[in-house]
Amino acid sequence: MDTTQKMNQVGINIQEKASVIWNVANSLFGAYKPHEYGLVILPMVVIKRFHDCLLPTHDAVVAKNKQLTQIGMAVKDPFLLKTSGYKFYNTSEYTFDKLKADPENIKVNFEAYLNGFSDNVMDILARMDFFTQLERMSNAGLLYQVITDFCTEKADMNPEKISAVDMGYIFENLVQRFSESYDEEAGAHFTSRDIIYLMCDLLTDRMSMAEPGRIYTAYDMAMGTSQMLTCMEERLSALDKAANLICYGQEINPFTFGIAKADMLIRGGDPENMQFGDTLSDDKFNGMTFDFVISNPPFGIDWKREAVKVEAENKLGNGGRFAPGLPQKSDGQMLFLMNGIAKLKDKGRMAIIQNGSSLFTGDAGSGPSEIRRYIIENDWLDAIVQLPNDSFYNTGIATYVWIVTKDKPVSHLGTVQLIDASKCFVPRRKPIGNKRVDITKEAQELIVRAYGAYRSDTFEAEAEGGHKLVVKTKVLSTVSLGYNKITVESPVTDEEGKPILKRGKMQADASKRDTENVPLDEDMDAYFEREVKPYNPDAWIDHDKDKVGYEIPFTRTFYEYKMLPPAAEIAAKIEEREKVLMGKLEALFGNGGEQNG
Repeated sequence: MDTTQKMNQVGINIQEKASVIWNVANSLFGAYKPHEYGLVILPMVVIKRFHDCLLPTHDAVVAKNKQLTQIGMAVKDPFLLKTSGYKFYNTSEYTFDKLKADPENIKVNFEAYLNGFSDNVMDILARMDFFTQLERMSNAGLLYQVITDFCTEKADMNPEKISAVDMGYIFENLVQRFSESYDEEAGAHFTSRDIIYLMCDLLTDRMSMAEPGRIYTAYDMAMGTSQMLTCMEERLSALDKAANLICYGQEINPFTFGIAKADMLIRGGDPENMQFGDTLSDDKFNGMTFDFVISNPPFGIDWKREAVKVEAENKLGNGGRFAPGLPQKSDGQMLFLMNGIAKLKDKGRMAIIQNGSSLFTGDAGSGPSEIRRYIIENDWLDAIVQLPNDSFYNTGIATYVWIVTKDKPVSHLGTVQLIDASKCFVPRRKPIGNKRVDITKEAQELIVRAYGAYRSDTFEAEAEGGHKLVVKTKVLSTVSLGYNKITVESPVTDEEGKPILKRGKMQADASKRDTENVPLDEDMDAYFEREVKPYNPDAWIDHDKDKVGYEIPFTRTFYEYKMLPPAAEIAAKIEEREKVLMGKLEALFGNGGEQNG
């Protein structure tokens, strides 16, 4: 079964499971508004998942805890963790079935059950502010019904029945439902799997597996529910079953953080690798670097809240993450781009999603231009892939995957590959939010093939159902992306238009000042003599104001001129449309479109 088929099959099953779970919200109606349902459902799913994982060893853990207490053992964690088989445990005597059997004492018993969890689970529940909801449910008389609903067979989340990957899908589906009911963008929390798998494949395409069983590290600075890391682990394992990927992530949303940490606990990873907090202002992995960085950070949101700390770090120069420059405060996505670069090992690779503004916003010398300059002049930018529009749940705009590497192949030095994959998709039968297209397995493979070829070319394939897939690529020199911005001065003149001299020198008239962008690989003075001097003989360049700028002309690179039809053909079409319009007007009003008096 290929990736696309698996995703489709899993999608149906997960949709059903998530719907069952979300229907528990029916019990909340009245006491909770629809946009509040997730406050209960999401943490309850986390709790039930923990419960079902621990159920086979529950009695043994309870017995071990009693034994350790009787002998006065102060440090119990290592023994209880070993007994549970996970990196978490619960010492309470209660299970969901036992809670259900005693409706009269449901609140007290459920609190006792929750307090039996290890500290790492309690941290998750605290981040999700679940104890507030527990009190609220109890006061509304809803707690017993909610727990009863989670005791049904359809709500069984035993890991033997639902894998960690499938559980990730369930969490994503629930977050999406919560987001939609909350009138919030679901895409702010997670990225669809077809895009994630493409990013993973681009990151691993040029990997050498000469060291089987090697340990790698991966980092997601805006991890959401951590599914990018999970997929990266899956892809790396497919290349080398003995390979070990250690995952790290940071997330600012308490609910998605809780889900990510819960997933890490259940999969047996180190929960301390999942950190809560604002990546821009509170870097939890300061000084650490990774083999892979994979991320879809937010774009189009401001960083005013983080400004004080970000600006302070910018002033540290090379001692901070943001030395090259700062973007406009209205869009902080390039801050995440710089953070990702700072987190790469000497041979590290990053795949990060950006919108179109990172390609071109900002004049020469501005923060965004200086950031691009920093990346390009260090020759770290490997490729940029334009994704199809309507690929994301929360936006239909053009989006791009930047591939940044600190270990470019020698043959790629001094070049950047632009990949137009905007026509490499299969339309969805049913949209999910703004997502109307899928990057299927065939589409993913075509994009990766084009990337691997690293040449200017057009690549085509056919997806299942006969849909044509097209990918166009251009390999550009890094020098071609830069330009010198020169300031052209013109003199102050008298009434006759003659330059006014002061101490034998012409004085610049600020009102006539102009600028020109000169390609970086062209001599500024030669350009000036050819393009400016013939039209403004008295002008000169003020080289003290020279600035270097960089932009990535993605649209211009792939622009194809379409010749207009002949004038006669256009005129005939206009005439035909006029006839149709006049016919409609006559039918409506009579007399050739004129109203009767």
